[in-house]
Amino acid sequence: MSVQPNTPRTLVICGHGMVAQRLLERLCDQASHPFERIVVLSGEPSAAYNRILLSSLLAGDADEASLRLQADDWFERQGIERRQGDPVVGIDRQARQVVTASGHRESYDQLVIATGSRSASLGLPGEQLNGVVGFRDLRDTRTLIALSQRHRRAVVIGGGFLGLEAAEGLRQRGMAVTVLHRSAHLLNRQLDRVGGALLEQALSARGLSVRTGIGPMALLGNQQLRAVQLADETLISTDLVVIAAGITPNAELGRNAGLACDRGILVDDRLQTSDPAIHALGECCQLGDQTFGLVEPGYEQADVLAQVLAQPDSQARFAPAVIATRLKISGIPIFSSGQTDADEHTESVVWQDYETDCYCRLLIRDRKLTGAVLFGETSDGPWYHECIRQGDDITEYRANLAFGKQYCNAAA
Repeated sequence: MSVQPNTPRTLVICGHGMVAQRLLERLCDQASHPFERIVVLSGEPSAAYNRILLSSLLAGDADEASLRLQADDWFERQGIERRQGDPVVGIDRQARQVVTASGHRESYDQLVIATGSRSASLGLPGEQLNGVVGFRDLRDTRTLIALSQRHRRAVVIGGGFLGLEAAEGLRQRGMAVTVLHRSAHLLNRQLDRVGGALLEQALSARGLSVRTGIGPMALLGNQQLRAVQLADETLISTDLVVIAAGITPNAELGRNAGLACDRGILVDDRLQTSDPAIHALGECCQLGDQTFGLVEPGYEQADVLAQVLAQPDSQARFAPAVIATRLKISGIPIFSSGQTDADEHTESVVWQDYETDCYCRLLIRDRKLTGAVLFGETSDGPWYHECIRQGDDITEYRANLAFGKQYCNAAA
């Protein structure tokens, strides 16, 4: 079965997160595109929202209205049809149709899968107990806010930025929060050991309890969560556990449809899957051996895919690049880009102010900057990031490198 030639040429997008919204905006920015209908099918109860602000919503510093990326009339003006709260559960590739949970069928000429990811399961006994929650979307955030109003104790499993944002938000809601992190220091993907230790000291001073180098063995309770058992047999009594230790791509839709998949749905550098009529992007996709857990590469993918869909002969290609991480956790500025730990091929330039707890570590190889870790003072972070991405020769200003762009420009 195939779509009849007199039917409107239709693009269907499965999922409506930040990356899917970026794709819609970039596609509508094109001078022309070949689709008479664009249909967005989503399991979320609302239109795309700024997921980065979920931590602010959890902390009480933002409301749900401020998270919206576009007003309803924007979609109406662009002629984009939306079906919310009814996720796609199957793809009939032969018929070129998708099927939603309610049984609705939608035919497509081109299909984009943008189903995102979910909190990774840790495989712990007790993960199914009431009181065990992820922190990925608006529904999770609403659940955490409701639980914080009824309970006083929480354990967050995971000391990456998502876990720390959840912990800080719950602390601001008045909960006593313990953070558990298996690695030796917090934010181990973004910070080196010294930066991680400085962050732990700062968060502990604000009232968080932090335990690194140890993880949970089981979550205990009957139906309701009561405690977390650690690897050293310690028990931590708690009413709530937030699991924020990694993500799993939501690739099941593609996998069940017979698309080539690994951890995510496999795509090429045009974001095309093993079916030429289907593309995937964002956290559900995988290019080579790389999956994507941040918004920035998803936006870059959306920019490329918009060109590919609008102009099939476009030479646009997606190439993963060095990503900078710029965060504020509990008001503490943090920045990292590229390499975070030295190896046998790199040298380190370190600057630290013990009075203000500001810290800078720069990693150099072959006269080029390969990594930057900044804590407390991050204003030069974007400049360091550009030096890393462009592979600039830093020989002329190496002696001034730790003091930032202004000093280096004067020395060059």
